[in-house]
Amino acid sequence: MPPLALFAPRYWPTWLMVMPFTVLPFLPWHVQYACGRLLGRLAHRLARRRRTITEANLARCFPELSEAERERLTRKHFEALGIGLTETALCWWAPDWRLRSRVQLEGLEHLRKAKEEGRGVIILSAHFTMAELGCRLLAMQHPIIVSYRPHENPVINHLMLKRRTAHIGPMIPNGNLRALLRGLRRNEIAWYAPDQAYFGPHGVEAPFFGIPAPTSTGTSRIAAASESPVLPYFIKRLANGHYHLKILPPLDNFPSGDHAADAARINNVLEAGIREASEQYLWSHDRFKQFQRNYETTD
Repeated sequence: MPPLALFAPRYWPTWLMVMPFTVLPFLPWHVQYACGRLLGRLAHRLARRRRTITEANLARCFPELSEAERERLTRKHFEALGIGLTETALCWWAPDWRLRSRVQLEGLEHLRKAKEEGRGVIILSAHFTMAELGCRLLAMQHPIIVSYRPHENPVINHLMLKRRTAHIGPMIPNGNLRALLRGLRRNEIAWYAPDQAYFGPHGVEAPFFGIPAPTSTGTSRIAAASESPVLPYFIKRLANGHYHLKILPPLDNFPSGDHAADAARINNVLEAGIREASEQYLWSHDRFKQFQRNYETTD
């Protein structure tokens, strides 16, 4: 039961917004996707700054595409964003039996073999539009540790922690490296996505789609401290409402001892996975941090 303070009148609009999402997971998948596409199309029209960021990211990363092709990719990306919202509802409220038949899993043997080594496992992934559901579907095989950034809305933050903990596994606040390492040393599985812009003390510039991008060296540092294998993991939304999950073998000779080289390698691995379904990646994130300097548009 949520704390009584979360039922204060100022939070009633949030509860009203959340209620339809608790029903959505029980509707046919094509209805869920239709609702998601509608939300995405609205966002494409209204979220001006995010649309501008997306267009610039795609222009930089896919210069081989024509302007019309990039515009189509932008629209498909926003539809994928909207569907991602409905998939968050699936992650939080759908029972396992409604999800199990929609999963195609490849490479589970790599995860099992790595787990048998007893040193924990780092699941390397990226911020796809269905990353939330991707964690849930992987956790149906084995509970995983996931770091999180607290949400500014207390109602959303409460629901996020409660539903993720129930369906995925322990939640660790961003930056709590000690808790993450403790989990790995207990031979647990940790989901880790280092693909967002990072300007901290352990950051470098590494190529991402051939463009220098501020990149965290956290993957190699955590792997070195825990001696845990790093297994790339990607999820792809299919046109028939199913999801293809792919776990790749552990990265060999990783970490190498060269954090900059490791960061470049990680970006290259993630880029290969992103290219398999480009519209499903989170292009609306300012990966290259160009818009902090060059644009004044707002959502």
